[in-house]
Amino acid sequence: MEAFDYVVVGGGTAGCVVAARLSKDPEARVLLLEAGQAGGPAEISDPMAWPRLGGTPVDWAYETMPQVNTDNAVHQWPRGKVLGGSSAINGMMLIRGDRSSYDAWEAAGATGWNYETLLPFFKRSEHASGGDPAYRGVDGPMIVAPSADTDPLWEACFQAAIEAGYPPNPDSNAACAAGTSWNDVNVVNGKRQSAADAYLTPAAGRANLTIVTGARARRLLIDNSICRGVEYGVDGRLVTALADRDVILAAGAIGSPQLLMLSGVGPGAHLRQVGSDVALDLPGVGSNLEDHPKSQVTYRATRSVRTGRHARKPHVLLPSETGATPDLQVIFVEFPILPRWVPGPGDGYSVIFSLMTPASRGTVRLAGADPTQAPLIDPGYLSEPGDITSMTIGLRAARMIGSAPALRPFRDHELFPGPDAESDDALRAYVRATVSTYFHPVGTCKIGTDPMAVVDPELRVHGIEHLRIADASVMPSIVSGNTNAAVLAIAERAASLITGEPTLRERPTLPAASA
Repeated sequence: MEAFDYVVVGGGTAGCVVAARLSKDPEARVLLLEAGQAGGPAEISDPMAWPRLGGTPVDWAYETMPQVNTDNAVHQWPRGKVLGGSSAINGMMLIRGDRSSYDAWEAAGATGWNYETLLPFFKRSEHASGGDPAYRGVDGPMIVAPSADTDPLWEACFQAAIEAGYPPNPDSNAACAAGTSWNDVNVVNGKRQSAADAYLTPAAGRANLTIVTGARARRLLIDNSICRGVEYGVDGRLVTALADRDVILAAGAIGSPQLLMLSGVGPGAHLRQVGSDVALDLPGVGSNLEDHPKSQVTYRATRSVRTGRHARKPHVLLPSETGATPDLQVIFVEFPILPRWVPGPGDGYSVIFSLMTPASRGTVRLAGADPTQAPLIDPGYLSEPGDITSMTIGLRAARMIGSAPALRPFRDHELFPGPDAESDDALRAYVRATVSTYFHPVGTCKIGTDPMAVVDPELRVHGIEHLRIADASVMPSIVSGNTNAAVLAIAERAASLITGEPTLRERPTLPAASA
């Protein structure tokens, strides 16, 4: 049996931030538990190798339940199983998204959680030289910027988006997110910088920080509605870690609700159905699951487009309706994509489109009481009719960009959906046959005060003392950007809330956003 002040469960993006920040106090004894390994294969640091990391030992390799609205497909759901979590295996894009999707949190009942209150924590997380200091940070651990290298294909994609009607935006992480921008990425000196690299490596030598890898949390130790600690397995033995102050779940939108339910905290009827004792009937645990659905328009290229280097790439954020807030994103990759995110052979490129604010919701549930058993993941893709309508608008926008004059030197012909797919029915059928995850699950332990909320605005689990959650699961709704940036800010704010730090908790005053 071990005793600490704080036990952090999960060494992904959020866990690295929280453990590093809490352990800055030399009097605070901090334990960080990570089920995966400390590091991965050599290619984990190669920015060009991220598509090959899924299905390796650094991936949880989850699968969804069959999705009725996507032709009953079972979707692969990669999630990082290594220090740094998904920041160690993702596409390294750091895009916050439009402020409206953060303001929606407070409007839905997450008091005090909006874009302006999170902005200081976005800034605290990053080192982004040359940006507007009202919005960009320069002292944070994550070094982010567009790649210094250029490539003719990506320059043509940038210009094609402008030709399609989406004006250039010098910094989508500043005053305005909409338009055509170069991606900020967490790549430093040609290598990936994960949250573990940025936060944990500098802190790892602290005497008050204990990091245990290969440590799978099995259950929370809850006594009289108080979380006392965590039981975990490592090297074939069970270990109990007690927390004198707080246990902080940072296991992500899949792992955090799974551990709560394994510990008897969740929907009572479901827990009894799988043979678990019910410590607290908290119905929102595992509900409200959201992901960004994505698909693509794929082109055969007239020349080789795989340069073997990580050049800067553009993205586009646009509305699906005239006058609406941005809710569609377009990005580009240097290989032809077959349905369900399968890289195809030959020279080609793909224009990917994704719905950033889907209405569809799903669930995470236990398959049984065994903590080593994979959970049941049902994202509910396209279960709301409006999502398929918006995705079809996104498909037309991606096609418009892909067929713009700037891409003529690279464009041989459209592979998918192909020239015969023109009608709304054909495009809807194509979306259903090709939609896949954007690797952005959130929402399964949402902030709020309504009956389906799991944590309060201080990130404390309703009904359980000394237990908090600080990861993507607390988002009341998904943001209109790549979620790793939002998770960094949530975790930075969580550390501030836990320590009672006063300086960054006041609402800042921002200049008016430009159009």
